[in-house]
Amino acid sequence: MFKYPQAYIDYLIYFHSQRDFFECHEVLEEYWKEHPEDPLATAYVGCIQVAVSLYHQRRGNLAGAVKMLQSSLNNLTDPDLNKLGIEPEGFRRLLTDRLLQLTSPGFQYEDFNIPLADTELEKICIMKSMEKNLVWQCSSDFANTYLINKHTLRDRSEVIAERELSRQIKQAAKRVKE
Repeated sequence: MFKYPQAYIDYLIYFHSQRDFFECHEVLEEYWKEHPEDPLATAYVGCIQVAVSLYHQRRGNLAGAVKMLQSSLNNLTDPDLNKLGIEPEGFRRLLTDRLLQLTSPGFQYEDFNIPLADTELEKICIMKSMEKNLVWQCSSDFANTYLINKHTLRDRSEVIAERELSRQIKQAAKRVKE
């Protein structure tokens, strides 16, 4: 069995047991950035884009959802999906069906599950979910406004401080060159 990175397992748990698509994005993006040489890097980007699309869908940002879903389909190849323990045909069908729904009038958000082909991976995810008192393949909690609007409600002070430091370093480097 292929050894899955913990970040990917966490992604699947956030996806299926919390429907926290923002955290799906965060955890897998961090891994992807720290491991740019990973042969599945493009597939991780595709998975991130699926989560971002669902986050947008749930919030009613259909244009953003469509854009992310289209990009994800370009980044998710069947061989890579197989390596991630995902059933490629079923997953692509889910994504293309959702894309059609998004571009049709009267779209209503519904959760969907990533069809996992690796039963051992699914067992691991279910077990870890249970350890956290989470329900595998639960429904989105629309009453949880923090979950739905996380990008606007989270503490961004660390990110802002990092960006400011990076800006100052670039300015200092520029002055040195002059």
